[in-house]
Amino acid sequence: MIRIPMLLRASRMLTAALLLLAPLAHAQNAPAPAADLNSVAALAWLDGCWGGTVNQRDFREQWSPLRGGMLVGMSSTVNQGKLQSFEFLRIESRPDGVYYVALPSGTNETGFKLSSITTDDKDTIFTFSNPAHDFPQRLIYRRATEGWLYATVEGKINGEDKQVIYPMRHIGCESGEFIRK
Repeated sequence: MIRIPMLLRASRMLTAALLLLAPLAHAQNAPAPAADLNSVAALAWLDGCWGGTVNQRDFREQWSPLRGGMLVGMSSTVNQGKLQSFEFLRIESRPDGVYYVALPSGTNETGFKLSSITTDDKDTIFTFSNPAHDFPQRLIYRRATEGWLYATVEGKINGEDKQVIYPMRHIGCESGEFIRK
């Protein structure tokens, strides 16, 4: 036989649990907050490995989780089984904004300031700019649906527009298998 005080206590516990869980259910259905041009956290989704292949070039980026307000990464390109290039990367906050900093093999590091975050349908587009750099002047990371990332380098070479797109999928760092997130 169930006593009334036990039933009331169980009812109160259930009500308390539902009240605690209600904000979580609402948060999952809520639209994502607007991205902040001054916050590295807007790019924390890069965590993990990304890979793709175009014209016999196999390219990969690997980003560590956001720590201490910074994302640290590396990339490499292999062409027909031989390392073509590599670079160390970081996305960091500076007093005047967020910067994508690349240190390509054999050169000096270059910073590109996060100049815009826009949306196109379901995609989010992060544009980093450095008009004073030779090439590229812009780096664009397009976070697309179905686990795709399109990294684009663009600018001018000898006065002519040039654009290179690196389509990548989120992959397991060890297995190289596609991860759908």
